[in-house]
Amino acid sequence: MFWVLLLLLAWAVAGTACTRLCLAAVHAAATDVNGAPAARRHDLTLYEAAFLSGGPRRVADLTLVSMARQRRLLLAHTGWATVVDPRGRDEIERSVIGAIGPGGQSRIAPVRDAAAAADAVGSLADRLVGAGLAVPDGPRRDISSAIRQVRFAALAVPVLGAVALLTPGRDDMPGQLVALWFALPLILTVSCLAIARVEISPYAQWASPAGQRLLNSLARRSRGSDDHTFLTAVAVRGVRAVGEPELRAAFAHRDPAPGTDRRPDGTPGIA
Repeated sequence: MFWVLLLLLAWAVAGTACTRLCLAAVHAAATDVNGAPAARRHDLTLYEAAFLSGGPRRVADLTLVSMARQRRLLLAHTGWATVVDPRGRDEIERSVIGAIGPGGQSRIAPVRDAAAAADAVGSLADRLVGAGLAVPDGPRRDISSAIRQVRFAALAVPVLGAVALLTPGRDDMPGQLVALWFALPLILTVSCLAIARVEISPYAQWASPAGQRLLNSLARRSRGSDDHTFLTAVAVRGVRAVGEPELRAAFAHRDPAPGTDRRPDGTPGIA
């Protein structure tokens, strides 16, 4: 009867994971409902659209691209950022300039990380959460973790079933019936994942359902070829919306190995 113990373990793994996901979804849905009235009266800025689309790093990317378009920041294809105008026009731009440092040059990757973690972006996130447009960190992390747990359960149940079928001592229990018993918790986890993809997945993103509706409305209203339309595309889609090859290369450039780092002018950098 060892297979029965494996079946109980399979049910425990599947039931715990699915229950956790349901509880996390209920918590996130309650948060969204509480913030929905304020969300309907909100007009998104580019920074807000960037955060709702891709989180803090998307805000940093938008700021870098915006300053580069205005020639107040140079982004080299080698992955270096150089300050041209040290006067930031808002707190987020000043965070980017501060992340580059007093030398006026820095690699783009650490600048993005530092700017994304700046207090200005944190304040932006708090405002969006208060308006019901962004999912709070707690519910978003809970749902993402719960979905990963359900996926693990969906993989663990077939493994436990295979072990049960290969283990001797099933007496007169046919293998088909054992497989059927293990199919039940598998169906539970797969069904939970399917429902989560439609109903719960939005809460695992940065934007709440209300925020996603505003993002969709912003995308529909943004048509044309001016700078605002370009920056809106960057905010919503990220740096992949950038058409300039050198600018795309600046964000895609990988950090070199220690001792081989070089600035845009070819001089060695500090490893």
